[in-house]
Amino acid sequence: MSEQRTTANGGMETAYGFREVGLGEKQGLVNEVFHKVAGRYDLMNDIMSVGLHRVWKDSMVAWLNPPKRPGWRVLDVAGGTGDVSFRIIEASQRNAHATILDINGSMLGVGQDRAAKRGLSEYTEFVEANAEELPFEDETFDAYTIAFGIRNVPRIDVALSEAYRVLKPGGRILVLEFSEVEMPVLDKVYEAWSFNAIPRIGDLVAGDGEPYRYLVESIRKFPDQKNFAAMIEKAGFERVTWRNYSGGIAALHSGWKL
Repeated sequence: MSEQRTTANGGMETAYGFREVGLGEKQGLVNEVFHKVAGRYDLMNDIMSVGLHRVWKDSMVAWLNPPKRPGWRVLDVAGGTGDVSFRIIEASQRNAHATILDINGSMLGVGQDRAAKRGLSEYTEFVEANAEELPFEDETFDAYTIAFGIRNVPRIDVALSEAYRVLKPGGRILVLEFSEVEMPVLDKVYEAWSFNAIPRIGDLVAGDGEPYRYLVESIRKFPDQKNFAAMIEKAGFERVTWRNYSGGIAALHSGWKL
């Protein structure tokens, strides 16, 4: 299979890393990956981003700037461990309510335990569901966030349309994802680290390097910043823009339902 990035025209639906799989087959394979890594998910992100994912998530929440008033609601998709939602709740001075949605029950279990330990259970709701078929009424949420999850959704266009549907008018989508490195030299260094070191470290840390190999390959297949922005616009969002972090290792896309 080609290692070229997919475009705004699609291609992630049948791309399981660099492997081509049948339509409808990818979701089950991805689920298995996250069942395997759920207990070490944040450690995995530390390895893949050299710890920078924490800084990027803080920047994501700062750009979202949740209001410090009761009644504001965010839907955090693929957010099972609660990492982003907890930051949003604290940034709102515990006024925001976060609905944390994940297709993977193992990830949600980790998040529920963490919410209880942090005293945040009353500000959170955990829902096991598919990003392509959200179990919510139209115009329910003020914001939709997804961090390092959109590339694992088979039909990204469908997920973005669902995001648009459940947002209130004036609502905002923020998508944080590994992207295309745009700095010379850094791109070669990062690619060497990703494909050579990360699977080996995954094997040492988790006893299985294969999930990490898929995750690295899925990053390489994901559309670049411009193509992904076009997908967000195609779903109906306006004022779509993005910010690169660490030379494009990650990018944060923003759009509005106006």
